[in-house]
Amino acid sequence: MIKQLQEWVEARDLDGELADWISRPSVSRTGEGMAEAASHGLRLLRASGLEAREVETGGWPALVGTADGPGPHVLIYGHYDVQPAGPLELWTTPPFVPSIRDGRMYGRGTGDNKGQHLAQLLGLRALRDLTGGFPCRVTVLLDGEEEIGSPNLAAAVRQVGRPDLVIWSDGPVDDSGRSCVVLGVRGILMFELRARGANRPLHSGNWGGVAPNPAWTLVQLLATMRTAEGIVTVPGFADQVPPLSGGQLAALAELPVDVDATLRTIGATGMEPPTGIGFHERFARPTLTVNSLSCEDSGDHRAVIPDVAVARCEARLVGGQTPEQVADAIRRHIAEHAPDVEFVPGAAMAPSTTLPETPYTGTILQAVEDVLGQRPLLVPSLGGSLPMAVLSDELACPCYGVPLANADEANHAPDENLELDRFRRGIVAAATIQLALAAHS
Repeated sequence: MIKQLQEWVEARDLDGELADWISRPSVSRTGEGMAEAASHGLRLLRASGLEAREVETGGWPALVGTADGPGPHVLIYGHYDVQPAGPLELWTTPPFVPSIRDGRMYGRGTGDNKGQHLAQLLGLRALRDLTGGFPCRVTVLLDGEEEIGSPNLAAAVRQVGRPDLVIWSDGPVDDSGRSCVVLGVRGILMFELRARGANRPLHSGNWGGVAPNPAWTLVQLLATMRTAEGIVTVPGFADQVPPLSGGQLAALAELPVDVDATLRTIGATGMEPPTGIGFHERFARPTLTVNSLSCEDSGDHRAVIPDVAVARCEARLVGGQTPEQVADAIRRHIAEHAPDVEFVPGAAMAPSTTLPETPYTGTILQAVEDVLGQRPLLVPSLGGSLPMAVLSDELACPCYGVPLANADEANHAPDENLELDRFRRGIVAAATIQLALAAHS
């Protein structure tokens, strides 16, 4: 069947179908092209043999396609919205005019995420053409708001029914080029700490030692939140985080990395404390980060006592944490140590965790290996954040990421691209996973 799938892919102009999809802007942040893109997305779902409909969410609509099959109920998640193009002068060719150079297609959305979910759809289409149906019951959910944080995804998820598992294809493969199966993503809570002093900036000679300095207030508060050894000291921040499972630790130990070489690429000589934690294990743990420290001085750095100081911060979250719980812990800590500092919550996304011990993990790993000829890496947790928790928590089922984009896809950046050979192999891999899941059942 893998050979038949490969022949099916080779016999069709699927690169042209990808180019057609990329040429249709769908920028959720500005609304550019969203209505027309939703209509085209529905056509793609129907062309793959799915019954398709728009689902109103209160924001940009989600697109849902369904089909029956004898195997387990598989929900395939992707998103049809894209990032804004950014500065056009930084693109070699226009962002919504697809261009092929050296075996890659360039254009906004090639890797993130139109090329990846199109590979999933074409895998379904190939199965329908070759077998007359689908081996599994399938629901495809294309989010229209992922690039703005998926604020209304839960409204769509509640209308699709509970699947047995979720498969998503987003992000790149490992930096080595080796394929991956991803089991989790960290969540995020962004926030500001704002300290105020006098009612205006004051001359630092005339008022130094008299007027309160909000910058020192912030620095001293931050020092109570994390030790120099890298230990977060906010009570309740991570009290419910479970230890990593045996399967997670084993998978992390298998992930390749040259730590010294990686650090050299960023001009660093050592990792952030604490010590004694492996490179990849750090991405499966929570963090508390200061993104910037500033005073409202218009950037001219006068000799003044500032009136307002701001720390922009984030916490990356793992299983056992929620944005609400972490925000409450930080509020309590501020009330104890610096009650006049204002806590201003920002964007938030919950973490999602699927354990390696879950029943479909081995099946998906083997299916990808059968297509690519090499065992994929098993990644317990991405360092970044995706809205997977809406799926894993709302649907109470395991979620598996199968990235199909190259490591240098330049998602969110100029000259975003997708290796076309990976796109074609991804189609075969997507179909083979469906066959393997049906056999597993």
